[in-house]
Amino acid sequence: MTNWTITQNPASRDARALASQVVRVIGSIALGSVLLISGWARAQDGAAAGDTQQIVLGMGCFWGAEKRMSELPGVLEVVSGYAGGERADPSYRQILADERSGEQANHAEVVRVTFDPAQTSLERILAGFWENHDPTQGDRQGNDVGSNYRSAIYFSGPAQEAAARRTKARYQQALNAAGRGTITTEIAPLRTFYPAEEEHQDYLQKHPNGYCGLGGTGVRYPLENGQSAAAAKQEQGAPPLSANDLVAERQLIVFEAEGCAYCALFKKEVLAHWQSPVPVRTTLSALPPSDWTLAEPLWATPTIVLFEEGQESARHTGYSGDAAGFWRWLAQQTLSPEAFEIAYGQATEAPFTGSLLDNHRPGTYVDPVTGVALFRSDAKFTSGTGWPSFFQPLEGAVTMHEDASHGMRRIEVRSASSGIHLGHVFNDGPPPTGKRYCINSGVLRFIPDQPL
Repeated sequence: MTNWTITQNPASRDARALASQVVRVIGSIALGSVLLISGWARAQDGAAAGDTQQIVLGMGCFWGAEKRMSELPGVLEVVSGYAGGERADPSYRQILADERSGEQANHAEVVRVTFDPAQTSLERILAGFWENHDPTQGDRQGNDVGSNYRSAIYFSGPAQEAAARRTKARYQQALNAAGRGTITTEIAPLRTFYPAEEEHQDYLQKHPNGYCGLGGTGVRYPLENGQSAAAAKQEQGAPPLSANDLVAERQLIVFEAEGCAYCALFKKEVLAHWQSPVPVRTTLSALPPSDWTLAEPLWATPTIVLFEEGQESARHTGYSGDAAGFWRWLAQQTLSPEAFEIAYGQATEAPFTGSLLDNHRPGTYVDPVTGVALFRSDAKFTSGTGWPSFFQPLEGAVTMHEDASHGMRRIEVRSASSGIHLGHVFNDGPPPTGKRYCINSGVLRFIPDQPL
């Protein structure tokens, strides 16, 4: 699942739609005419109409490539398409069929990037290309396998070719220093660029949950001024969080993007009610706090990353309304194996072993994952059964479910906020309810009352 947030110039989209329509109409004419139109649309050395320039890049799945390259400063338009193969006027289905048959050189999924050289440089565009995919994987990118997913630079003219080869050598040095593999990127002259079908344009804007296995190496491209492409992008974005304002031992950071509907949904369904013991912060920056480290670049929003001692220890990529799934992920990172087995495996701790069995201090027993209050200490009583027992939960804190496991018919008690298993309820408790909520210590967290 991948949740992209994409922002593009509406005028650029209109222009691209018109251009795509022209190409589709002319696509029914002879190949020679298509080549003529393609040459007309592409000026020497990548220069397009006016003062803009264009270059065609293959980074695996073109959905993700379109999104990533469109975010670079100075990029005006990104169009998904096909290039580098033998078939005239290809289609998405034909390219998949050609990959299976292997009868002719197949096209790669590519993007045509139009940029303003007054705002950025070709080196910065190529730096973004190198950083935003893994160019060492050959005929694949992530889980997408086939020559149509190969890394490629299709240049127009000697200046672009020189830049492609120069930046490749520079990035290879950075990869070598990081102990990574050899670049396999195809560098070849652009013969024809075929725009992809309209359904593949702005795909991840239309389908926020669409899959695209695009991930970089985590190695920054060293621009000649010592700055990475990611840092150059960050100049025009939100600054990263300051580590001084965070909890180094354990900190959750939610990486968001402006206009991200799923980020707003996560805020509404999860963050708005946050009481978890794990501190959380949100950021619009794509970079971690200074001196903190991401295990790999971000490729979706929202991405929730758990840092421990400044290092990424786990991440939850994307959100589409499955709050229970998020809490389960957080429980896996924060609960002990024994507690997690109780919470999600409906295990039961041995009687008379729970750490909270004989706790009589005034306070509140809360869900250890969400931090939401479950029981008050004045509802706790000594049942002699070997587990913490309560005659009543806080209003709305728990839910009841029939349980026919182990050849018995019981009523299971779950936390309403996270859905974790807490224990069972029986009809042998004291007044005023006559109930005994028999709860495992391992799935309770106790917060003592503060003295007045």
